[in-house]
Amino acid sequence: MATTPTTTPVTTAPAGPPAPHRAQDSGVPGRLVALLAVSTGMTAANLYYAQPLLATLAEVFHIGTATAGALVTATQVGYVVGMLFLVPLGDRIEKRRLVALLLGVTTVAMIVAGTARSFAVLLIASLVSGATSVVAQILVPFAAGLAPDHSRGRIVGRVMAGLLSGILLSRAVSSLVADAAGWRVVYLGSAALTALLALALYRALPRHAATTDLPYHQVLRSTVRLVRTHPALWKRGLYQAAVFGSFSAFWTTVSFQLTGPAFGYSETGVGIFALVGAAGALVAPAAGRWADRGLGRPLTGAALLLASASALLAGLGAHRIVLLALAAILLDVAVQTALILGQHVVYRLDPSARARLNSVFIATFFLGGALGSEFGTVAYHAGGWWAVAGLAGVLPLLPLVHWATDRRGVVG
Repeated sequence: MATTPTTTPVTTAPAGPPAPHRAQDSGVPGRLVALLAVSTGMTAANLYYAQPLLATLAEVFHIGTATAGALVTATQVGYVVGMLFLVPLGDRIEKRRLVALLLGVTTVAMIVAGTARSFAVLLIASLVSGATSVVAQILVPFAAGLAPDHSRGRIVGRVMAGLLSGILLSRAVSSLVADAAGWRVVYLGSAALTALLALALYRALPRHAATTDLPYHQVLRSTVRLVRTHPALWKRGLYQAAVFGSFSAFWTTVSFQLTGPAFGYSETGVGIFALVGAAGALVAPAAGRWADRGLGRPLTGAALLLASASALLAGLGAHRIVLLALAAILLDVAVQTALILGQHVVYRLDPSARARLNSVFIATFFLGGALGSEFGTVAYHAGGWWAVAGLAGVLPLLPLVHWATDRRGVVG
C-alpha cells in the first residue's frame, strides 16, 4: 500500500484566465477563497431549508409535528452517511470531478423534493440531498490544503464563515420564498442554483491530485485507524456533537414556537428572525485568527459554556422575542467558535489525510445534530419550549466537564 508524499500536489488547469489577485499573506487567490465560501454556504443550505417549513409541511401532508421533524433528522443522517462514505474519496480521486458529480446528484434530489406528492418521497429525496451536500466538507479541507501553515486558520475561518452563513441564512431564505411563492419553489430554486454552482466550480477549481492511491475499501479502513491513532479527532468530534446537538434542537423547534400562540408569526416573520440569528456568522474569521494564535483550549471552554448559557436565555425568551433573538445569536457564536477551533486541531493531525479526518469529525458532530433535532422535536411535543431549552442547555455541559479535567490538553 503506497501513499503519496505529505505535501499535496496542486496543479492549475492548462487553460483559463490569469490567476486572480492573492489574498494578503495567505498564498491563496482571494477570488477562489470567496468562491469556496459561497459554494460551501450554498451546499450546506440544502440541509436546512426544511427547518422553518415544518409547520407548513405538517399541514400540507397531514402529519404531526414530531413526524415533520423527522425530515430534518433524515437530512442530517444523510449528511453523516455522505461524510463517512463519500468525503474520504476526496483523498482518493481528483476533487474537481468528485465535486461536480455530487452536485449533479444533489440537483436531481432537490427537483424530486420540490415535486414530491407524498411525505415519504420528500423524506427520501432529503436523505439523498443530505448525503451529496457533503461537497461543502470536501471544499473546506481543499482550502486548508491550499493555505500555508501560518494562515490556515484564517483561510479556513473565511470559508467556514460562508458555510455557516449558508446554514443560518437558509432558514430566512426558505421562509421568505415559501411565504411569497410556496414551499416547492424553495427546493426547485435550490436545484437550479446547485446546477449553476456545479458548472462554476468545475471551471474555477484548480486540479488537485489525490493524496493516496489506496483502494476505496482500504481508504475506509484507514479512516477507522485514524480514529484510533488520534484521540483529539474523536474527542473534538464529540465536543462539537454536543454543541451542535444543542444548536439543532433550538433551530429545529423554534419555528413551532414562533408560529404558535406565544408569537403568532408568519413564515416571513420566522425568516426575519433567522436573519437576526445569522449575525453570529461574523465570529468565524475571528475564531480562525484565535486558533492561529494558540488560543484554542481556553476558547473551547468558553464556547461550551456560552452554548449552555444561550439555551437558558432561550428558555427565558419563551415569550420575549428580544431575549430569544439574543439567545440565537450567542448560540450561533458558540457553535461556530467551537467548530473553527476544532477543525484547526483536526487539520494538523495528518496533512495527507485531511479529507478522511474531516469526514470523521464532521460525521460525528452532524450525528449529534441529527439526535439534537430528533430529541428536540420530541421534547417540544412533550413539554413545550422550556423542555427544548433544558435539553439544549444540558448537552454542552457534558463535554465541558471533560474539557475541565483534560490535563493532557489533547483537544487543543
